[in-house]
Amino acid sequence: MKHLRKGVAALGAALSLAVLAGCGQAENPVPAAPPGQTAPAHNDVDVMFAQGMVPHHEQAIEMSRMAAQRAGSPQVKDLAARISAAQGPEIDKMRGWLRDWNAQQSDHGAHSGHAMTGMMSSDEMINLGRTQGAEFDQKFLMLMIKHHEGAVAMARTEVEKGSFPDAQQMAREIMISQQAEIDSMRTMLTQH
Repeated sequence: MKHLRKGVAALGAALSLAVLAGCGQAENPVPAAPPGQTAPAHNDVDVMFAQGMVPHHEQAIEMSRMAAQRAGSPQVKDLAARISAAQGPEIDKMRGWLRDWNAQQSDHGAHSGHAMTGMMSSDEMINLGRTQGAEFDQKFLMLMIKHHEGAVAMARTEVEKGSFPDAQQMAREIMISQQAEIDSMRTMLTQH
């Protein structure tokens, strides 16, 4: 009789667990991390970093496309090509994070968010597009330095206050690469 009670109690406990497990299913379950790992957490700073950096990078790419057509210096054209090549994949990665986080994609156009650090106004973009050759090179370099300084500031905030490891790593890379480009652009300005 004792064995029968233990068996019934064990069966009851197993059934209770099965019922409770079935009740806990969400309609839209969050993807689970691989066994033994937890999904990296993100915070509002990570979301703001991605939402702000996407249009920031889009504007840098727009400026770089202008350089391909209007720059007089092969150095400026080469720099612009490198900027586009680096920032396009970063945009894709940040958009992926925003989707994963169910966060709104930025609805800013490439130069509607000029209130963001380092962003060019519509007038600055139009004026840049009206120049050619050495005049374009000078204006492009000055504006892109300002633009990159804004990106470095945004990235620094992510490194200091963000929590998503991949976003913090990208921010560190942005700080290093864009500071190096700022230094290079300052050198180019002295040569023009």
